[in-house]
Amino acid sequence: MASSVEFVKYVCEKLKVAGEITFKRMFGEYGLYCNGKFFALICEDQLFVKPTQEGRQILEQYNHEIIEGSPYPGAKSHFILDDFEEEVFVRAFMGATYEALPFPKPKKQKASKKIKEERLPLI
Repeated sequence: MASSVEFVKYVCEKLKVAGEITFKRMFGEYGLYCNGKFFALICEDQLFVKPTQEGRQILEQYNHEIIEGSPYPGAKSHFILDDFEEEVFVRAFMGATYEALPFPKPKKQKASKKIKEERLPLI
């Protein structure tokens, strides 16, 4: 079952205390970005956040149960976050996770295709 757009918008609204949250449809589900950094997936109406040591520390500090799972078969384990109501926790958790994740690598520009020169036979 695919995630509902309503759920995705709800999660984005709750997480916006951490920065500009945007989403993009990916593989039938949704990828979430914070200030341009990819940080989470929403699959089957569950939020899967990329795991970081800093994020784990915030979960422990706020006494949140650390639940991990894979968003899809073959994927690495992520934190499953189901509590978005406590603004202070969300800001701390998202801030720590955001800071720990790298910015995306710039895409290499494709080399322009060289046009083959046709040589005319010399007369």
